Amino acid sequence: MSDSPTAHPAPSNGGPAPTAVWYARGRCTRPLADEAVRLHLRRMQDAAVVDAHLELDPAEIPSLTHPSSPAPSAGERAPSGGPAADPAAPGPADHGVHSFEARWRAPGGVTVRSRLTVGPEGGFLPGAAPGLTLAPAGLAHALGRAPEGREWLLVAEAETVWDPRWPSPADMFWPREDADAWDCVHVGGLRGADLRTLELNRLPDDDKELRRLLKDCARDGWNVHVVVHEAMTPDARGLRPLVRRLPAGLRHRVIEHRAAPEQYRAVNWALKDHGIEVPRGGAVILPGDPVRPGYDRADHTVRTVFLDGSEPTALIDALHRFVALPAPLPEGAAEGVRVMREQWHLVTLQERLAHAEQLVVMYREALDAMTRSRDLYREAAEQAHEALAALRASAGPPALPAPRADAPADGDDTARQQGSAGFSLRQFTRSLERMKDAQKARRERP
Repeated sequence: MSDSPTAHPAPSNGGPAPTAVWYARGRCTRPLADEAVRLHLRRMQDAAVVDAHLELDPAEIPSLTHPSSPAPSAGERAPSGGPAADPAAPGPADHGVHSFEARWRAPGGVTVRSRLTVGPEGGFLPGAAPGLTLAPAGLAHALGRAPEGREWLLVAEAETVWDPRWPSPADMFWPREDADAWDCVHVGGLRGADLRTLELNRLPDDDKELRRLLKDCARDGWNVHVVVHEAMTPDARGLRPLVRRLPAGLRHRVIEHRAAPEQYRAVNWALKDHGIEVPRGGAVILPGDPVRPGYDRADHTVRTVFLDGSEPTALIDALHRFVALPAPLPEGAAEGVRVMREQWHLVTLQERLAHAEQLVVMYREALDAMTRSRDLYREAAEQAHEALAALRASAGPPALPAPRADAPADGDDTARQQGSAGFSLRQFTRSLERMKDAQKARRERP
């Protein structure tokens, strides 16, 4: 039974993303990524930014399996509240997967619950979803693409609709000073490209590679991809990433692609596949593949982007309109949200009391329903008995069988009593037939 106070239905793969959910994924290339998360969460709680946090025991990560060591079945797991495990017995294998939970309050007192899952070194979390079989790293080596670092998945859910101006959940788990180590995003499968969410990403010079990259980015449902064209070679201020000027809630979900001045024709040739084009010195947001419902090319195209260090107001407005469109949950995000809702551990005493009160109400309603059912059955049984008694009364007293002609004229009293009390099946049948004929005649009488 889940201790989560939320009662939202579990989202499905391919279904629309809940409006209160924020999700992101990436890869951390620094060593001891889990230790960096522990230290940062401790600092954030000491600074009263995070209300509470905890790290899940590896045995509590649901349905985690490994090619070399399958997870125990439900029958092999010790029941809750049972005897303590034997210290000498071998514990669950450590597959290098760590999960952290944190809770904080957004502006307005809105409670946000989030969960970060960090995968194994050099491995994958299929679909970036916790609780699934880990893909062997040997596959990547065989295909010439050895993964670097550890993949991570982060999902957060608020009590109301998510506001992009709220603090980024990524800042609650990852230290900003090491952002260049954990903001790496991979698109396009094992032979795809590594991108950055907090830095600008230069588009490739090769036309075919450029086209393939934009197709992979359009299929990426985890991030929002923006193509910015430089009308002229910018100075040092223009080379600063625009994503760092975005609201905190968008900062780790928007990837900025920069096209050099001489790439204007090439990038628009590649964007024809998506039915859009970037203005000279402007920007355009990729519509996604499939295109998000309600996407309008004019509303998500910025005619001019000033690369002078100022705030890109027009681009921010276009991004707000884009993220407000309904979008399907990417592969793995639905599983991450479901696991967080059903396996949430970080609950307060008030939430536990509220959950207990809900259980009491539910049990009371079930007991009332059982009591009503019992009373209905009892009433039905009494009515059945009354109907049977009335039927018997309407039939009248049973007719006594006539004495047999061959009965002896004299004999002892015992034989006469037995003869008079004898039962004749034929006589009883004739009596029933007479009653039936009488009732039939009564009904046919005008």
